[in-house]
Amino acid sequence: MESRWDVLSALGAVTCVWLLLQAMWAVARGVYVYLLPQVRRGAPWLRAQGAWAVVTGATGGIGRAYAHELARRGLNVVLISRSLSKLEQEAKDIERLHGRQTRVIQADFTRGPEIYTDIAAGLQDLDIGVLVNNVGMVYGESKLKRTLECENPGQSMTDLVNCNIMSVVQMTRVVLPSMVTRRRGVIINISSVASLRSVPFFNMYAASKAFVRSFSNALATEYRPYGITVQTVSPAIVATNMANGFKPGLLVMRSEDFAREALDTLGLSSDVSGCLSHALQVCLMPFLMPQWLLHTQWGYRLVKQNLNKLKEDNK
Repeated sequence: MESRWDVLSALGAVTCVWLLLQAMWAVARGVYVYLLPQVRRGAPWLRAQGAWAVVTGATGGIGRAYAHELARRGLNVVLISRSLSKLEQEAKDIERLHGRQTRVIQADFTRGPEIYTDIAAGLQDLDIGVLVNNVGMVYGESKLKRTLECENPGQSMTDLVNCNIMSVVQMTRVVLPSMVTRRRGVIINISSVASLRSVPFFNMYAASKAFVRSFSNALATEYRPYGITVQTVSPAIVATNMANGFKPGLLVMRSEDFAREALDTLGLSSDVSGCLSHALQVCLMPFLMPQWLLHTQWGYRLVKQNLNKLKEDNK
């Protein structure tokens, strides 16, 4: 009996040490990535990747914030989105506020592969140092719906796959070869905290962002020997049109603040939440909402109530 307890005590001690080492690693990584300004690569390193940045979904939210922040750090910017009038307005704002050159390419990313021929033609003569694959959409009119509970689910599914998944793959195909030739460049793929687990009633969006995260992390390993930096950014809630009803606060970041903090982590880690606030939320997520609980009806009701309450508090 004593030997059995000795084995259990040893296993308990090993488990405690392992958990302590994990906690220490998480704290050390958080300090290194988010809190040490002296380790950041800075604007000169970013400009050395190439003269131009390309941002998809650049007329609103995180994409717009990245476009302005990249221009502020000295890069010319190609803005790609669906609305030509919004593209032209953002281009004028960037030139006026930051004194950088701009180009605009009108493209509807919910369409198929045919749009990328024109995009490639619009980019072919540029020294592209940074690609931000940001464009994305949610599934259906409301985020919390069963997979088939939206108008024309077949078309909605196709649109989301084209916008959230196909755009990342095809834009990477267009831009990456020239980066490999020059042996420098940065690709930033915007995923989501939803990619970290399967999310009932948010199924299509979460699954598409899980693809982005998996694709990006593998791509980072494949092309690191060629001098290419690939970063996955998986934010929690950012105050954008997509996160309708949420205002900036303790848990919700302004898109401008988020883009600035996220770019500061570039080159320090290939997989980030983007800012310290969201990184802490990710660390607490398994304790506040375990995966098994999320897949119960009680867990779903709890999530829905908390989201509704958070929206009310942010009005």
